[in-house]
Amino acid sequence: MRITQLRSFHAVAHHGSVTRAAQALHVSQPTMTTQIRALEETYGVELFYRHGRGLTLTPTGKALYSVSLRIFSDEAEALSLLKEHGGLRTGELRLGAVGPHHAMEIVAAFQPRFPGIRISVRPGNSEEMIESLLAYRTDVAVLARYHDDARLHALPYRTHPVVLLVPRTHRFARRRSVKLTDLADEPMLMREPGSTTRHALELAMQEAGVVPSVAMEIGSREAIREAVILGLGIAAVSAREHTPDERLATVAIGDARVETTTVIVCLAERRESRAIAAFLDVVAGLV
Repeated sequence: MRITQLRSFHAVAHHGSVTRAAQALHVSQPTMTTQIRALEETYGVELFYRHGRGLTLTPTGKALYSVSLRIFSDEAEALSLLKEHGGLRTGELRLGAVGPHHAMEIVAAFQPRFPGIRISVRPGNSEEMIESLLAYRTDVAVLARYHDDARLHALPYRTHPVVLLVPRTHRFARRRSVKLTDLADEPMLMREPGSTTRHALELAMQEAGVVPSVAMEIGSREAIREAVILGLGIAAVSAREHTPDERLATVAIGDARVETTTVIVCLAERRESRAIAAFLDVVAGLV
């Protein structure tokens, strides 16, 4: 059975005449008649009683019409859903982010323009976010580190210096800046491997010939802050992500350019997807 045959049958059953059905579907009357005849002959059934007053559904025709009503009702619902999603009136965007600040900044600009798009945000470091993109678990990622990858499309967003976070009572707290060599004997609280901030600091220290003294690895910004407050060591943080606290001080690194660059990344093959393209367009307007 061809869908065009079923559509012709449904139209005739609905309108009660071949003439009105043909007008509704914008086809000729002979075409409608041929398609219905083909449907009846293929399955050896009679769908309409044909008489001088027009057409009347047979019991088989009535049963088929109840089925075709559901089919074309579902088709109309599917078309409505696709049109709504295609017009970005509804939908979902899965966002991955290494930190809340830039991600929420972009979301705040995106949602008023596309209020029907539901956004979910998943945290993680840059390596985890790239893995999630490649596995199609994330649509767009807000990263702090990115290496050229032909599979990905990237849009640079913001660059921020990396600063040292120290307790207010620490000897560095009264200084505007320190040198990397000053860190040689300092107990360092480091983020997990894969952290962009850690990578930036370790690279700068390596170039300066300084070996960091890692006192502890801690997997979250909040835990790093608490550990610094408690005097367990000092840490490197992005200046953008630091929230002022009277118990803490930030100190610049004076003899090296240590920084992170926030990059918005998606799969190259999906960059033209409507929701992703709209998100990237909002990002471009903020740069």
